[in-house]
Amino acid sequence: MDNNIDMAKLMEMLSKMDKAELQQGIAKLNQMMSNEDKAKIINEFKKKN
Repeated sequence: MDNNIDMAKLMEMLSKMDKAELQQGIAKLNQMMSNEDKAKIINEFKKKN
């Protein structure tokens, strides 16, 4: 996977989430990995955090 998002930042964001947010984040990551439109999903994810 092409990592244009800093893994440390991603881990920091995940560590601040509650369980429901974490589950949504994991769902987004799963979607991102199987979706061709990765940039759009990453941008949505960044906006929410």
